[in-house]
Amino acid sequence: MSIVVSISLQQLTLLDAAGQIIQQYSVSSAKNGVGQERGSYKTPLGKHVIRAKIGANQPLNTVFVRRRPTGEIYTPELAARYPGRDWILTRILWLSGYEPGFNRLGSVDTMRRYIYIHGSPDSAQMGQPGSIGCIRMHNHDLLDLYERVPVGTAVAIQP
Repeated sequence: MSIVVSISLQQLTLLDAAGQIIQQYSVSSAKNGVGQERGSYKTPLGKHVIRAKIGANQPLNTVFVRRRPTGEIYTPELAARYPGRDWILTRILWLSGYEPGFNRLGSVDTMRRYIYIHGSPDSAQMGQPGSIGCIRMHNHDLLDLYERVPVGTAVAIQP
């Protein structure tokens, strides 16, 4: 099983071991485009792996800060109280780069940049860039993907 994220299509495709499409999901990558550098707020390209799955058994719309549930459940009212917050909801698939010097180690390390595939508010637009580096998904889509993929799943992020 593997994942391919197309930045140009704003789409995540889940493939089986034979390369056949299992499911496709609309996503939102970085509004700043693609790039590897820490602090760029861009989505990194290349070969990655799911290093950790976070949030099993948490309720839908659980709010995460620093990969830990805050005890909050996202609502529009909560969003109004914290207008500048980057909402990471429901589940987290934490990515690690697989290519030393390109997306692994040093200032280009995907894992140290805290790049995730994660849930977003239902109001977040998918199909167009809008994140600060991560791959955002609608919560129900993320739940489906989370249940299908194990830690160690290959993730290719392509232009």
